[in-house]
Amino acid sequence: MAVKIRLRRVGAKKAPFYRIVVADSRYPRDGRFIEEIGFYNPLTEPSEVKVDAEKAKEWIKNGAQPTDTVKILFKKNGVL
Repeated sequence: MAVKIRLRRVGAKKAPFYRIVVADSRYPRDGRFIEEIGFYNPLTEPSEVKVDAEKAKEWIKNGAQPTDTVKILFKKNGVL
């Protein structure tokens, strides 16, 4: 099972809001997930990102692969 840390869109039309989730790579983008570890709001200035760093590091240590966008967000917030 390939586990990914990725964004899950929950915002309304023209108003994106994302949750950072751990999910099996076979599940759809907004489908089932294993655990929610944070959120990302690109509409605020500056962008608002909140991540549970302990859970993120634990999942990465156990083999979860962050997507490119999530990797950028983690680096900006000092998780990686």
